Amino acid sequence: MRTKGPISQFIENHYLHFNAAALVDAAKGYEAQLENGAKMLVSLAGAMSTAELGKSFAEMIRQDKVQIISCTGANLEEDIMNLVAHSHYKRVPNYRDLTPQEEWNLLEKGLNRVTDTCIPEEEAFRRLQEHIFKIWKEADDKGERYLPHEYMYKMLLSGVLEQYYEIDLKDSWMYAAAEKNLPIVCPGWEDSTMGNIFASYVLKGELKASTMKSGIEYMTFLADWYTDNSTNGIGFFQIGGGIAGDFPICVVPMLYQDMERTDTPFWSYFCQISDSTTSYGSYSGAVPNEKITWGKLDIDTPKFIVESDATIVAPLIFAYLLGL
Repeated sequence: MRTKGPISQFIENHYLHFNAAALVDAAKGYEAQLENGAKMLVSLAGAMSTAELGKSFAEMIRQDKVQIISCTGANLEEDIMNLVAHSHYKRVPNYRDLTPQEEWNLLEKGLNRVTDTCIPEEEAFRRLQEHIFKIWKEADDKGERYLPHEYMYKMLLSGVLEQYYEIDLKDSWMYAAAEKNLPIVCPGWEDSTMGNIFASYVLKGELKASTMKSGIEYMTFLADWYTDNSTNGIGFFQIGGGIAGDFPICVVPMLYQDMERTDTPFWSYFCQISDSTTSYGSYSGAVPNEKITWGKLDIDTPKFIVESDATIVAPLIFAYLLGL
């Protein structure tokens, strides 16, 4: 193994206790998984694409340090939006002080706020809509059906967006994934801007709902993928909570309990980065041991939880894994 770079050395020298130590332990556990021949699923919740996680995550994909991704529909599209409309985004560092009227003013300007960052409607949403609709419509006319991310891959690889590129292509994790045809699971895709737009075309009678493959088809795809790839273990690296994590982690108890494939291995590693602390009934804040009771993790599965801001923690763990 090559010598770690200055970021990794700083982390090892200074991140010695509490959440900082958990970060280092999780990174080393992830590294050990890959060294032992295991594969890794990374799940993306929240607004990690708008947080420009692609600056580090794209290189993780290129270096084969992630073998499958589960993400929300928002993360699937917002990486591409950042690619084609970056200069039109507006940062609002004083977002905590905005009045309802000031929030309304942002809406009227076509600026949809995600914490301190506003996504421009015309240059981001509508720009993608123009091109993705043509791809949806072509499939619809031919009676073809694809998963949500497959349509996005088609759009990226077709080159139709090249005229709009505003960031370095190497910083787009979706483009890196498209180049590798990396498996993606995108549960609840309908709960996204492109999902809403697709639904609007169905309501207008311009597209058939069946042209978009469903979440059940994502689960059956994942079941086959897990079965085919779990010989040396598959780890689970969860950024945030919600459906991006809950949906794919359930494939193991589904295979074991519902399909009665009792030779299905548990996830071989688990790490969650979340600022949702343990509380009553919170899935995102549940400690990893709770997942043992659901048949997702084994007694001796390496388990890590970093209770911190994922926009801080994830790039540092990725930097460590990349040897930076």
